Amino acid sequence: MFKGQFIHSIDNKGRVSIPAKLRKYVSPEASNSFVMTQGIDACIDIYPRDQWQTIEEKLLKLNTFVQKESRFLRLMLQNAHEDEMDGQSRIVIPQNLLEYAQIENEVLILGALKKIEIWSPKVYKNYIDDSNETFEQIASEVMRIE
Repeated sequence: MFKGQFIHSIDNKGRVSIPAKLRKYVSPEASNSFVMTQGIDACIDIYPRDQWQTIEEKLLKLNTFVQKESRFLRLMLQNAHEDEMDGQSRIVIPQNLLEYAQIENEVLILGALKKIEIWSPKVYKNYIDDSNETFEQIASEVMRIE
C-alpha cells in the first residue's frame, strides 16, 4: 500500500517522477502503467492500472439512466488519462489536470493506500490548515474499533 509524502519538481512537459518508495508497491500486474484523473479536494488521483480496473468495475455498475450516476461517470472519466512510466520512472500529467490541481513547479506526492495523490504544496497546506478538526478528533471518529 502507498504511504508517505514526497516533494518533487515537475518539468515543463508535465513529467513527474514516481518516488522509489512508492514504486516498490506497484504490482507487476500494473505493467508500470497508471491512470490519473481529478480527485476530490483539488488533487490528482493516480491509480496503478490494476487498481484502476477495480474502479472501472465499480463504474460499470452505475446506472446511466440515473442522472446523478451518469453525471458522476462523465465527470470521473472526462479527465481520465493513462500513461506508462518512462525509463526514468516519470509519468506525464496532462495540462488540464495540472490546472485543476493548481500545480506549477513543485508537487506534493502522497501515498494514499491504493492510489497516489498529487497536490500543489500550497493547496495541500491550505487544505490541512483550513480543517476545523484536529487529527485526534478525526481519528477518534473514523477509527472506531469494534
